[in-house]
Amino acid sequence: MDIKILEMTDTKGRFVVSNATPEIANSLRRALIAEVPKMAIETVEFHLGQIQGGADDDNEEYESVSSLFDEIIAHRLGLVPIPTDPKLNVYKKDCSCGGEGCPQCTIMYKLDKKGPCDVYSGDLEPLGDPSLKVKDELIPIVRLGPRQAILAYAFAELGSGQRHAKWQVTSGVGYKYAPKVKIDEKKCDQGATCVSACPRHVFSKEGNKVKVTNEDACMLCYSCIKACKSKAITVEGDENKFVFTFETDGSLTAAQTLEIALGILEKKFDEFRELVSALESA
Repeated sequence: MDIKILEMTDTKGRFVVSNATPEIANSLRRALIAEVPKMAIETVEFHLGQIQGGADDDNEEYESVSSLFDEIIAHRLGLVPIPTDPKLNVYKKDCSCGGEGCPQCTIMYKLDKKGPCDVYSGDLEPLGDPSLKVKDELIPIVRLGPRQAILAYAFAELGSGQRHAKWQVTSGVGYKYAPKVKIDEKKCDQGATCVSACPRHVFSKEGNKVKVTNEDACMLCYSCIKACKSKAITVEGDENKFVFTFETDGSLTAAQTLEIALGILEKKFDEFRELVSALESA
């Protein structure tokens, strides 16, 4: 299996997988969706009762209530993308602390806001490393009215999409057969009807000839074939070559996500190979 990167930003990846089968391509898709681990808030502890204001508030008292149930606020906090370090963070069950909570397996945040105001994901303050500040700071959590307040501690831990969707790093994961577009110059009448018919600008006219100039953009809609009266165009998908696209929520970069997914896939293939070898030698 060979991989060629077409586009790679912090939150978006587009690449080509060649010398592979549909089964392997689908395995990679599933690994990207459900098996790449990330940090997400699992436990939230809310302060109940009255909250005393600071000096700027002239010691005014606030009530620890809002327009939403605590369970709904906790659910929204759980969906906030938490920065993840794949080299540091480990599952609680595998941590040397025995799952009690340490910087390797747990990230602790404090949420302390007094109304009237809107509370956003950026109001989550990491206790410890400031680099763990949430990157997407404009995710709305709750609106607080006058003399309403929220004081909560949130604990993030490592998980995967197999357990819950809040641990899913990627979205919009999909692939298609890599297109193969050809023009039979003997049949082509150079009318260029395919140039205007193609919605993805795969063709262009250079001088007196129509050429395929952007084959990767083809989405196999066959509009060019329908428009070509001389039947000079053939379009088909390559069953051993696939174009992948996916996006991340920002907890991991697209490059990190792809690297981890490939590592998971390689490990599974090695384990399967060892099982088959054991059966053959038995």
